[in-house]
Amino acid sequence: MRNSLRTILLALAATATGTTIYSINDRDEDSLKTRVCVSISQELRQHFSSEHLYSTSERGQVSRIDSASDGSFGLSKEGSGGIRKNGKCGSGCLGRDSIANAAAMVAPAVVNISVTQDQYGELYRKTVASGTIIDPDGTVLTCAHAVADFHSKRSFGKAKIDVTLQDGRTFQGTVVNADFHSDIAVVKIKSKTPLPTAKLGSSCKLRPGDWVVAMGCPLSLQNTVTAGIVSCVDRKSSDLGLGGMRREYLQTDCSINMGNSGGPLVNLDGEIVGVNIMKISIADGLSFAVPIDSVSKIIMHFNKNGRVVRPWIGLKMLDLNEMIIAQLKERDAAFPNVRKGVLVPMVTPGSPGDRAGFRPGDVVIEFGGKPVESIKEIIEIMGDDVGKSFEVILKRAENELMTLTVVPEEANPDM
Repeated sequence: MRNSLRTILLALAATATGTTIYSINDRDEDSLKTRVCVSISQELRQHFSSEHLYSTSERGQVSRIDSASDGSFGLSKEGSGGIRKNGKCGSGCLGRDSIANAAAMVAPAVVNISVTQDQYGELYRKTVASGTIIDPDGTVLTCAHAVADFHSKRSFGKAKIDVTLQDGRTFQGTVVNADFHSDIAVVKIKSKTPLPTAKLGSSCKLRPGDWVVAMGCPLSLQNTVTAGIVSCVDRKSSDLGLGGMRREYLQTDCSINMGNSGGPLVNLDGEIVGVNIMKISIADGLSFAVPIDSVSKIIMHFNKNGRVVRPWIGLKMLDLNEMIIAQLKERDAAFPNVRKGVLVPMVTPGSPGDRAGFRPGDVVIEFGGKPVESIKEIIEIMGDDVGKSFEVILKRAENELMTLTVVPEEANPDM
């Protein structure tokens, strides 16, 4: 009882002295771990350094407060391993310096990109954007709409591209490749001295609620850092009213403004997880980035083909789940009995899918010899294999099982 009372009194004292407490859930293959990181004042450290204090949660679970040599503290479920042996929080733990440390790891590689266009013999400033050096050879990752020719998507004209580093050095850049569908471009600069680089992470592990940092040069204000959380990990282009082929974006509430385009979206480990490209101008807290996993594939296409090759079969598709299937069966009793698959609600006339025999209402259950549950899986199976035959197994109304063969064409880059 005395120990519990002392814990409560110290907690009240912590609140009065400005102590900050952060709660983090860690997911791994073995367990769900909960950590609470505490930033505590100097006056209270003496009360924690000599002993372990215990408290009981509302579920009766015993937790222990561990002190670290640097004055930081971690609260962990007994035996969960949420805190490292040295008492410090592990990866993903949000502390007072987490955002600053993540930004500091990437900042030297973030650049300002100024594009000047020659039109009718006169030079004028076209746009200011951001970018990130991702290779010591001077490879700069940015957005296509900022560095492309003002009038033509297929050439880069006589645009002059100046790339300025955080340390003040300025280089002339050359556009190596650009993909307007994804809005990703690669610019190259040459330097006789070493260039700072940023590390590419992975976007597939991001979850809604994860902290991220947006970096760049909004309105030419170089070295600007904003922070927020991931709002959605797979925002579809159709949700934003964007036409053309299907794309997916990371949605965040980071502050993004004109000039941030092409800048990095960074996780708390200081790794690039996306490339910021746009925001909703009539709303606050609605910003979008291309996931870095998609960017990595685009760069692979650049290196392999000099462009991004996208197979096209002319089908509008929809991922199915149990709830959608149940609703469709309520509307039409003839809807096929499936537990998963990809619905084809529309077939483009004259397309490879039309020639293969697809019909609206078909449900694809296998593609290229592999079971499929999502459009993303079908896209990954096709890869960049234009002209290759793929066997497709599908179900139609009244559970009619069909096998079709479709040969993708290369998508029109302007689609």
